[in-house]
Amino acid sequence: MLRITDLSIEKINSLLDSADEFANGKIQRATQDVFVANLFFEDSTRTKTSFDIAQRKLGLQVVPFDITTSSLNKGESLYDTVKTLKSLGIDLAVVRHPKDKFYEELKSIGLPVINGGDGTGNHPSQNLLDLMTIRQEFGHFKGLKIGIVGDVKHSRVANSNAVALRKMGAKVYFSGPEKWFDEGTIINGTYLSIDDLVKEVDVLMLLRIQHERHGEKMKISLESYHRKFGLTVDREKMMKEKAIIMHPAPINRGVEIANSLVECGRSRIFKQMQNGVFARMAILKDALEAEGFQFG
Repeated sequence: MLRITDLSIEKINSLLDSADEFANGKIQRATQDVFVANLFFEDSTRTKTSFDIAQRKLGLQVVPFDITTSSLNKGESLYDTVKTLKSLGIDLAVVRHPKDKFYEELKSIGLPVINGGDGTGNHPSQNLLDLMTIRQEFGHFKGLKIGIVGDVKHSRVANSNAVALRKMGAKVYFSGPEKWFDEGTIINGTYLSIDDLVKEVDVLMLLRIQHERHGEKMKISLESYHRKFGLTVDREKMMKEKAIIMHPAPINRGVEIANSLVECGRSRIFKQMQNGVFARMAILKDALEAEGFQFG
């Protein structure tokens, strides 16, 4: 699972069905010992913890791995680190890395690798849990209007979600500071002002400002951002009656979304987090079954 956009519609739906079964209480555990490791080179709360919980729910053996105390600090390459773990008996690795397409150097590793997020590229498990949340709400994707608002240029969630949602039949719209978009993004989607977009969409997907990836030319004050591009209380009142709010989190309250809206009736932000465990269970089970492991 490196990019959800590489999967067929049938495969995506199969994973969503599996995730829904787990959400509805299905219990499946590995019938033999399976050892997994989570290698996170960037900070994470939701993704890392939910992978850990998903792995334990499936009866997998989670081997602790701390980047800060590993031989990576002695100059060991990513390839050699993962190859070492495989040699020691790891059966699957989840990796998050700041480098785009880090997984290309692991092609010959002989170990299933799940992409926990690569640079500004892809975040397939987040994509699946977002699709899961939308399908639970509407029952389908065809013809749905999805608005993605904010730091699209630097968001692996936005860029990979946009492709996956279009593949599933949804229409994708963008908004936010135009200097945060590149030409390809605007060409492949429809750019609207935030005030026009909130009236139009069925799903409003907000994004965190990724300050850590910005240069000086892209700086903007948080107060100004909320006023010009954020979901304010007044803008929420302009949304369709059954439209929902989503956010991959972490949330900057009072910046991309007003504090009072984070847990409002149309917010599905914490539902997304809950779904993350079940989506990742589906991904892990699928990847391990492809390697011949069995669950019962």
